[in-house]
Amino acid sequence: MTIRIVKLGSPRLPDEGIRIGTVRRPPRGVPKSEFATRDYYDVWFPNLSPSTELVAQALGIQAEGDDKAWRAFERHFRAEMARPEASRTLDLLAAMSQQTNFSIGCYCEHEQRCHRSILRSLLAARGAALS
Repeated sequence: MTIRIVKLGSPRLPDEGIRIGTVRRPPRGVPKSEFATRDYYDVWFPNLSPSTELVAQALGIQAEGDDKAWRAFERHFRAEMARPEASRTLDLLAAMSQQTNFSIGCYCEHEQRCHRSILRSLLAARGAALS
């Protein structure tokens, strides 16, 4: 059993399981009734998304490719994920990965400059089964 880290809107893989959207906002222009059928997500869970302020910061970093700014973003996002509610959620997901397949994701084109790369690292540190 594993957690897949995915780009929301990409085609689902076999045995992917439930897809969780760890994004601050739902996809624009897509009716709620079509989120799952268009391969965005089955469940929206913004609790594992960067804060609104960090999302704005990340958009600039992705456009510019600034490594120093990315490290600052990562530091701030890790601090947000260290808060009790987020930390407990990460613990839960890591434990669930030992029992069932599911995926988490974001809209960003490239994982290496997306909060999902940080989520991958945080989940791995908790012993999550990742693919």
